[in-house]
Amino acid sequence: MNREDLIKKWLNHDLNPQELEAFKQLDDYKDLMDLDEQLQSFKANTFETDQTMESIWDTIRSKKKSTNRFIPILSKIAAVLVICFGIYFYTTTLDTTANTLAAQQETILLPDTSEVQLNALSAITFNASRWDNDRSVTLDGEAFFKVAKGQKFDVQTTLGTVTVMGTQFNVKQRKDYFEVTCYEGKVGVETSSKSGALLPGERFLIIDGKYIATEKENLANPSWLNHTSIFKSIPYREVVAEFERQYNVSIEFDNLNGSQKFTGSFTHNDIEIALKSITLPLQLKYSKLDNIITLKRE
Repeated sequence: MNREDLIKKWLNHDLNPQELEAFKQLDDYKDLMDLDEQLQSFKANTFETDQTMESIWDTIRSKKKSTNRFIPILSKIAAVLVICFGIYFYTTTLDTTANTLAAQQETILLPDTSEVQLNALSAITFNASRWDNDRSVTLDGEAFFKVAKGQKFDVQTTLGTVTVMGTQFNVKQRKDYFEVTCYEGKVGVETSSKSGALLPGERFLIIDGKYIATEKENLANPSWLNHTSIFKSIPYREVVAEFERQYNVSIEFDNLNGSQKFTGSFTHNDIEIALKSITLPLQLKYSKLDNIITLKRE
């Protein structure tokens, strides 16, 4: 049997004992086994991809100089290697994203059994394959976290980063609104303008880039988990925006001052009662047409 046929059968793991002995006598036996060893490295969870690729291509280039007869075979090996590398790279860099629609809440379990409860129109992204070395999520919206004890846990948003070890806290990031409330343990917060550490009952609030001092939180968990939104001296535009998310409606209030502070609450399960809750304190009237609500002065 000629050399090329032996190598093909070796690639297919189809050598009988006599052919295997003949294969071992090939001048290129050692180089081919080196290639095989490099391929096996893909079975490991950790390896130096750059070094592996460079080593294999060095071998292929050296074989090309010595003979052209093995180019098809080496190309086959290289193709398998590229596919394996692609699969490894894709699976280890693939992120998981969970999101909610308007008027929807959802609970997500992270790889370490940490629990995330998403409020309406919110999303988190994380990488499960790197979780043991990087406990971090990206949040767009609002979520309540119950973090399992372990190494550092980060919640990254466009307005700031929240860092904990094992605790319970709520993060709300909506456009120019950033709020963090600690319910258990200790929470570190860092933004471009201010940083701080929160203990249970303490809140960190930034609106329109300005830090705002807040009262102590007396609730055991966020009110939205019980289908109620509560506001304490919050700009009315934020109240309206939350109402839209919870009821999947559009509210028009062009002639009103959206910066006016509002203190009050509304329920998430009765739109008529909720509308009265956000209009009566400000002496407003409302009208509805399909899913469009218009607010105006009485």
